[in-house]
Amino acid sequence: LKLQFLYLIVITHLPTPRALPPSAKPTMCGIFAIIQSRSMSEKQLRQRCLFNSSLMRHRGPDWSGTWVHPASKTALGHERLSIVDPESGEQPLTSEDNMIALCVNGEIYNHQKWRDHYKHYPFKTGSDCEVIIPLYLEHGAKCVDYLDGMYGFVLYDARTGTTVAARDPIGICSMYIGKHADGSTWFASEAKALQTDCATIEVFQPGTVYHNGEMRRYYEPRWWGEEVPSARADLKQINALFTAAVEKRLMADVPFGVLLSGGLDSSLVASVASRLVRANPEKYAFPQLHSFCIGLPGAPDTIAAKKVAEAIGTKHHTLSFTVQDGLDALRDVIYKLETYDVTTIRASTPMYFLARKIKALGVKMVLSGEGADELFGGYLYFHNAPSSDAFHHELCRRVKNLHYFDNLRANKSTMAWGLEARVPFLDQAFMDHVMDIGPKDKQPSRPAKKIEKAILRSAFDTPEDPYLPASVLWRQKEQFSDGVGYSWIDGVRDFCSQQVTDEMMGAASERFPVSPPQTKEAYYYRQVFEELFRHPSMPHAVKTWVPKWSNTTDPSGRAIKNVHDEAYKGEAAKL
Repeated sequence: LKLQFLYLIVITHLPTPRALPPSAKPTMCGIFAIIQSRSMSEKQLRQRCLFNSSLMRHRGPDWSGTWVHPASKTALGHERLSIVDPESGEQPLTSEDNMIALCVNGEIYNHQKWRDHYKHYPFKTGSDCEVIIPLYLEHGAKCVDYLDGMYGFVLYDARTGTTVAARDPIGICSMYIGKHADGSTWFASEAKALQTDCATIEVFQPGTVYHNGEMRRYYEPRWWGEEVPSARADLKQINALFTAAVEKRLMADVPFGVLLSGGLDSSLVASVASRLVRANPEKYAFPQLHSFCIGLPGAPDTIAAKKVAEAIGTKHHTLSFTVQDGLDALRDVIYKLETYDVTTIRASTPMYFLARKIKALGVKMVLSGEGADELFGGYLYFHNAPSSDAFHHELCRRVKNLHYFDNLRANKSTMAWGLEARVPFLDQAFMDHVMDIGPKDKQPSRPAKKIEKAILRSAFDTPEDPYLPASVLWRQKEQFSDGVGYSWIDGVRDFCSQQVTDEMMGAASERFPVSPPQTKEAYYYRQVFEELFRHPSMPHAVKTWVPKWSNTTDPSGRAIKNVHDEAYKGEAAKL
């Protein structure tokens, strides 16, 4: 059986890339740091930093950099993916006297504001991330309070022995922290760079800052305490904030794209981006948009994606791969993603292939639609919420855990091939505004014929100048692993069932006491995960995605009976 996965990419070809000003040079990458080693010589320290950092070279294939401070036995490493002007902005970045070193994975959207503010600071590069150094010099560890962006960074001040490390508010960029047996602290964008050396490994939690051994939560908006809001939805404000979030992320002078599955979220990202480019051709200098798809003809996303491509005026191209390709890649996907979660692996496999094909076309950055389902209650099981309060609390839980699931998938599936994904729905201003909207305006209801994410759809329902065809704008939610073709989930479940016996399942809780697998598919993923990651901390660094308020252990939207239009029938619904 040949399966083609649908996913559409809208990319922009630049015949002559127009360089942005020297102050706009974002990079995505992999970072690594060893802080104050007590067991390595300077030579050993450098070698260890170079080797461990190289384990993440897929994240930054354009350049590698290392900074070592012999006296404190501290080393910072960086694997760079350059999005703008590959000839400058190498990391680690350093202060004028080279005594402060900084390695950053991500981009700072309000960097120009701070460059203008610190106009007398002797910037060495055009990197947007360099503004963190003067912010630190003025505000110390509270420098994170002044950043707007997606990032994971480590800063070391050799003058005082101070370490500051932080992760963006909602965990778009991946980051881990480890403790060595000698008492030193290690940081890395991916856990694989820590597992052979550290005694303990933990996920570096989003919205927190590390300062000389102490952790502080710096991102604590009103909704964080989960008090149920009552504000009504302002559709114009939703539209305006989201448009601004997309525009903020169009900073690049390389060909870039928009992941477009044909579902609501990615279609809105693509439509808004397309409008901005068409309205400002001189600003973006993008003469032609091209769309690329990988899909099974007749899959849920295929027809919708084609309609979107035609509506936003892209030139359409089709790519494909087989089910066997996907099955063969599972081990690679699990290694790159560092998870055993079923829905993440299901959705990441086609995205992993897609990212490889996109990168082969010369594209380095894409916009993606992650986050909307968590912010607006888009998953089909939200129809079963027993009350508006319960609905809101579940939204908060999902948003707080995005870094274990959709953010992890978007970041690691794409960075596996040196492709950067930007997520406009998780813009801080947009996210905080939406989370302060009362749940009664968000909560879907099948009996009341109120579709999921109704207020988001309504905010972009402008018949006089439509963003999307009505059939797409008001299309029922499909999880990506379903939408690429139902046969993908069916095929991978059948494959895993053949690898795992009933006897193995019966002893699952003994073999895997931490979060034991509940299905044969979950068992297979967990088995591969523990073959690749033998460190005892690693099972604790993963969470599993299971729908609430439903009698199922399967995360597929089709498992939500009486809600999904193509729900599993009979016993399949209980798998």
